[in-house]
Amino acid sequence: MTPSETHSGTTSGTGPELGLQGLGCMGISEFYGATDEAAARDTLEAALEAGVRLFDTADVYGRGRNEEFLAPFLAAHRDEVTLATKFGIERNDDPHYRGTRNDRAYVRQAVEGSLKRLGVDVIDLYYMHRRDPGVPLAESVGAMAELVAEGKVRHLGLSEVTGAELREACAVHPIAALQSEWSLFSRDVERSAVGAAAELGVAFVPYSPLGRGFLTGAFADAGAELPADDYRRFQPRFTGDNARANAELLAPLREVAAAHGATAAQIALAWVHGRASVHGLTVVPIPGTRRRSRLAENVAAAAIRLTPAELALLEPLASLVAGDRYPDMTFTSVARER
Repeated sequence: MTPSETHSGTTSGTGPELGLQGLGCMGISEFYGATDEAAARDTLEAALEAGVRLFDTADVYGRGRNEEFLAPFLAAHRDEVTLATKFGIERNDDPHYRGTRNDRAYVRQAVEGSLKRLGVDVIDLYYMHRRDPGVPLAESVGAMAELVAEGKVRHLGLSEVTGAELREACAVHPIAALQSEWSLFSRDVERSAVGAAAELGVAFVPYSPLGRGFLTGAFADAGAELPADDYRRFQPRFTGDNARANAELLAPLREVAAAHGATAAQIALAWVHGRASVHGLTVVPIPGTRRRSRLAENVAAAAIRLTPAELALLEPLASLVAGDRYPDMTFTSVARER
């Protein structure tokens, strides 16, 4: 069963076609170690064949290389793909530097760069990747709205905003999608963002629905196992005692997986898909992978239905996780809700 067979595939009557599950493309270009580009290109084609329509990137991934990597695929399949990219995280030659810019001039500079690298005339879904509290939200969303009016962007999205910020943005221009981290290990968004999205008819696009791979059950002491260039080595949940403690939390996930003849990753994704009915909104997770076999596994998860007893077994996990999502949480919505 493919995403297109199980879901209406839109955020609303006028929103972009999203399907039931998208593909996060970040890991193709950096963060998770070396990539076999031929295998990654094969995975893009396999995703399209499996019914995936939403392909998600950002100008910050590989400092533009991810968008460039997608360009030939988009040229071959533009009418079949819903293209999402983002602006707002600024990088420089210091590999550890992350800044945030949302001012009007930067928005316009960023979209021109993305259009050129992607080789397209219009972006289907354009996200503000991170919120800079020093810039009025009306200025940022207003500048994005100008791009819609000019035909450079079709729909607007936000990432890592609070419920109040989402409401404020929607008063300036319709917001089609909210992308934030949401998984069995990360449920901060349920404080306010999920309810606001449901109220406003905004689709929710969970990133890292597999907890950056932790929910696959592959890690016991991730910091000791990951390659030197894998950024998860510096994530609190993947470090030392935190990683070992979090690995112990996966026993219920494995139990449910065994009952379904599924993998732990599939059950974790099925849980995310199930949030749609729980909260009354469109939910389109974007697990990332560079491998065709993992892609097929992820897509198949959309057809799994968890029982009330299984959901109750999984319910406590997020409250027991050791360590924050990032070493610096000031870039997330959580910092503005504490």
